Amino acid sequence: MAASKPKVFVTRKLPAPVEARMAELFEAVLNPDDRPRTGAELAAGIAEAEVFVPTITDRIDAALIDRAGPALKLIANFGAGFDHIDVAAANAKGLIVTNTPGVLTDDTADMAMELIMAACRRTVEGVDLIRAGGFSGWTPTLMLGRRLRGKRLGIIGMGRIGQALARRAKAFGLEIHYHNRKPVGPRIEEELGARWWESLDQMLAHMDIVSVNCPHTPATFHLLSARRLALLRPHVILVNTARGEIIDEAAMANMLTAGKLGGAGLDVYEHEPAINPKLLKLPNVVLLPHMGSATIEGRVEMGEKVLINIQTFMDGHKPPDRVIPSML
Repeated sequence: MAASKPKVFVTRKLPAPVEARMAELFEAVLNPDDRPRTGAELAAGIAEAEVFVPTITDRIDAALIDRAGPALKLIANFGAGFDHIDVAAANAKGLIVTNTPGVLTDDTADMAMELIMAACRRTVEGVDLIRAGGFSGWTPTLMLGRRLRGKRLGIIGMGRIGQALARRAKAFGLEIHYHNRKPVGPRIEEELGARWWESLDQMLAHMDIVSVNCPHTPATFHLLSARRLALLRPHVILVNTARGEIIDEAAMANMLTAGKLGGAGLDVYEHEPAINPKLLKLPNVVLLPHMGSATIEGRVEMGEKVLINIQTFMDGHKPPDRVIPSML
């Protein structure tokens, strides 16, 4: 008799090819409506499943993990970020946590570069002007933005995405600066023409554009605090495609409203999906609905990584993308 398929509980709707493979390989409980699961539904799912597949919209805290049934062995996250999962609580209960790193590097770096360009060149303002019927012809002072070439870009977090952004930005003639816990290797610095700043405060005070590309951890919560934001010069463009919690959003909104920042390009928000009302009113802020990783190719590749992590684990081997305590 063939072995029974493992029961896999999936919290959100995934790309069709991924769900089809899930249904083929496992006893998959899918979410056809793509609405966020309620707390009660998550608790019921984690109590019955052998594998639990959450996304960043789900809060997998210690209380929920405590509701896990005896069959649960693996939390296979659909996403690279895992700050929504209490990994320590999972490990304490003997559960393995995996994620999907690497596949979204180019997509997120593309979006960060797009936000830099849109904010500097006032692209969205131009689109709004056309749609409102306000364009009456070219004039020498219409919609003046800022040239990219020669500007200083400060990248906070020089991991895969930060380096991918740096490569794109270098092609546009931007000077590459970065703050990281430690410098990247000399070969990469030479390739990018990048300068490492040990002091984040000092780097911020000298930049024209700042891009947030570090993960959200307890150490990076409000890394760009009101005090640090005040170090930025009034013309600076601030871009965030990482996590909203890394920036003190209220302080940033106040500075933008007061003209103490040149603009912002945001794909993530501190209290997502809620957005600070002040940001919604500002013409010099480009706001996107957390779509940095939203490509067909990227989301399918994320799903394929989830499948590999599950199948590898079920075959009795270590999954390739295990989240280990040293990563926290």
